[in-house]
Amino acid sequence: MEIGIDSFAAVPANKSISNAQAINELLERITLADQVGLDIFGIGEHHRKEFLDSAPTMILSAAAAKTKQIRLTSAVTVLSAADPVRVFQSFATLDLISNGRAEMVVGRGSFIEAYPLFGLDLDDYDALFAEKLDLLLQIRENETVNWLGRFRPALRNQAIYPRPLQEKLPVWLGVGGTPASFIRAGQLGLPLMVAVIGGETYRFRPLIDLYKKAGAEAGHDPNQLKVGLHSLGYVAGSKEEAVADYYPGYAEMFTKIGKERGFPPVTKERFDAQNGKMGALLVGDPVEVAEKILRHSESLGGISRFTFQMDVGMPHEKLMKSIELIGTKVSPIVKAAS
Repeated sequence: MEIGIDSFAAVPANKSISNAQAINELLERITLADQVGLDIFGIGEHHRKEFLDSAPTMILSAAAAKTKQIRLTSAVTVLSAADPVRVFQSFATLDLISNGRAEMVVGRGSFIEAYPLFGLDLDDYDALFAEKLDLLLQIRENETVNWLGRFRPALRNQAIYPRPLQEKLPVWLGVGGTPASFIRAGQLGLPLMVAVIGGETYRFRPLIDLYKKAGAEAGHDPNQLKVGLHSLGYVAGSKEEAVADYYPGYAEMFTKIGKERGFPPVTKERFDAQNGKMGALLVGDPVEVAEKILRHSESLGGISRFTFQMDVGMPHEKLMKSIELIGTKVSPIVKAAS
């Protein structure tokens, strides 16, 4: 199983830290993740004041120049609000800069601010994504493209450059909890990245089974139908230390997001339930967290990638220490057992 980190490049909670410093500290964390042997680092895409990741390939390209082995991906690219031609060109360029270490996870995003920002109609939410995913995959397969759609000018015998170093640039489909999204990924034979940020992880098993069934019916090799899991998590020397570090920022962030969406404020009781044996949160000591990853994998029928999302306003030094523990303690336990 691959183990990695996803970051949304959160604006620092400490207002004495500039955004420039925050970006450079993020690059330090990606460099450390590479040094301690983690497999993947992902940068999200948001267009909100709280985050600095509106141009993820810029961050990933800077990281590519500072790293040697770690794969670099989006987490996720909001494809519905982007031009697939430019998305492909950006990631193909990243692939060249990184000597073949680029990937992308594409999706519709968990926020909607990109739609009005780029002049898009939310009524076209699903149609935009389906059409743009089709074009992106055609570009990946063909140097010269002929294509006609609703939301973008047609392409007629149009060659698209540069081409990536990898023969086939990896494209994962990022999903939440919509059955149609799991089925679409299976039908297309795309690896699946499942974002589980709440509830009980095992409840996603029927949706993953739908994905594998759709893939089999479409004639795809079962080995091609990989499943990754993206969850909120953080590792410290002890569970008590991890919870003390993580909970305050988590409660503040998700209470704010919940207020926007009509959800009740976060409580410590609810947090503890989410961080229990079956819950989606992975906040604890290295052994406990590694065992929970393996338990989640078993309950979902086997996963091939797990990524931690730790951006809840913690200091850079604590995030660095957590990444070190994940690379040197958690990952070896998981890999030895998976």
